[in-house]
Amino acid sequence: MNAIWTILVLVSIALSLTVSPAAVLSSMTQAAEEALWLAFSLVAVYCVWISVFEILSRLGALQTLAKLISPLIDKIYGKVSDTAKEYIALNLSANLIGVGSAATPSAIKAIENMQDGSDRATPQIIMLFVINATSIQLLPTTVMTMRARLGSASPADIVLPTLITTAVTTVMGIALTKLFTRKKCRTI
Repeated sequence: MNAIWTILVLVSIALSLTVSPAAVLSSMTQAAEEALWLAFSLVAVYCVWISVFEILSRLGALQTLAKLISPLIDKIYGKVSDTAKEYIALNLSANLIGVGSAATPSAIKAIENMQDGSDRATPQIIMLFVINATSIQLLPTTVMTMRARLGSASPADIVLPTLITTAVTTVMGIALTKLFTRKKCRTI
């Protein structure tokens, strides 16, 4: 892999020297500036939502949410601890509003609570990974923020297509995960 990256870098440098070093440098500087501004925009969105989740956690709302969706969690994941349910509920909430990066810490904590002591992923951990990767999004805030930041006239136009697409992928992901983990359990 190092050889591939080295070749790509060398070819890029050679091409940039043959085209126009000033134009390449200008493009690189502009792209870096745009990337930083986009990153700052996303950090602001994540800070807001992580703060909201922290406040909800301190108020006990996440525990209440975990209790409300406990039957759904039990149906999808099987039996998991109450602590894992709280982290799963937080993870689902973050993904529903489209801030996947804010969902990552809760997924890590949920995985820590679902480990069985071996070095293998349990079916519950696999399911969390699949649901986290497909994640139904009611409000894709990250993508809407990027679209707004990049000058879209209507950044919210993607809400319905995103909802439909993520709902289909999540249902398919859950079904396939159940099928394959059940099949593996039968052969053991």
